[in-house]
Amino acid sequence: MKKTLFALLCLALPVVAAAQPPVPEIAARSFLLADFYSGQTLVQRGGDERVEPASLTKLMTAYLTFAALRQGTIQTAQTLPVSERAWRAEGSRMFIQPKTPVTVYDLIRGMIVQSGNDACIALAEGIAGSEEEFVRRMNREAQRLGMSHTHFTNATGLPDPQHYTTAYDLSLLARAIIRDFPEYYPLYSLKEFKYNNITQANRNRLLWQDPTVDGMKTGHTETAGFCLIASARRNTRLISVVLGTDSDSLRAGESQKLLNYGFQNFDTHRLYQKGQAVATLPVWKGGENALKAGVTQDFYVSLPKGLYPHLKATLVSKQPLLAPISAGQTVGTIRLALDDRPYAETPLVALENVETANFFKRGWDSIKLWFK
Repeated sequence: MKKTLFALLCLALPVVAAAQPPVPEIAARSFLLADFYSGQTLVQRGGDERVEPASLTKLMTAYLTFAALRQGTIQTAQTLPVSERAWRAEGSRMFIQPKTPVTVYDLIRGMIVQSGNDACIALAEGIAGSEEEFVRRMNREAQRLGMSHTHFTNATGLPDPQHYTTAYDLSLLARAIIRDFPEYYPLYSLKEFKYNNITQANRNRLLWQDPTVDGMKTGHTETAGFCLIASARRNTRLISVVLGTDSDSLRAGESQKLLNYGFQNFDTHRLYQKGQAVATLPVWKGGENALKAGVTQDFYVSLPKGLYPHLKATLVSKQPLLAPISAGQTVGTIRLALDDRPYAETPLVALENVETANFFKRGWDSIKLWFK
């Protein structure tokens, strides 16, 4: 008969939980604030409502471009041809010319700093052969990243009824860029870029107003309004998503307000390190009688300031654990509670392999399990 082993890892005695700090008024259609390290949404309004992403779409175009660079299918110094379609792109542009090949690195900067639709199309065609094939890859990647309420129809963000996302999905994408491609993320802090003798400034005003802000992307169309995803690092790293404001200055001001609120009212703590043995669990029918269990990635939790001492963790393991067991295999769950209410959880995994025991050991363990 299967049983469950409970081990209590008390970080502190439970107390009455304090209320979440009051959220400031944010003049936007929807907004969301997330902690980068824990991945937790701290505050949001309309985070799951369908919206038009406008040029925030270019975060996914960049994500696939960075992936292509890492895979070696393109190189930063490589030149790409400029098609008529790219040259004639509507909206914001970096002003590439059809008879002048341009380097991948310039196209990336033109896409990120100048929000060039022409740069996006040139990159899409250079990576996938056509923008249509590139868009298919964008949608596959969105699903892989968990962006379940997102659908793209182009690489630029030009309006289309079937081109949509949510604030929550955009926060997942922003976090994925910072996490998966830290070597390219500094490009989002560039304040200007000059190409074809034309210098254009980054439209993210916060790069000038707040030295802790180091990205990420603006967007605007008549129907989407003024949008901004910003990231800043102080005591932790926060990602704000502000969508559908009435002006350029307002999207910056409301994003700053949201970031300041998060830094002033929340703390993020690392509870467990990657590879740290959180528990030692009994194993049956194995060459070893126990295994060390922990987490595959550093495990963070975000809390309103002052509540960390009130957090309680409970380790719930699967029992009986039967060999063979492979490192990385899920063997339980770490559950966090605040004032005895669920707050967060993460899988508990085996940190080592346990091979199957010999015939006699397996038989003896079977007898012991029968009596348990």
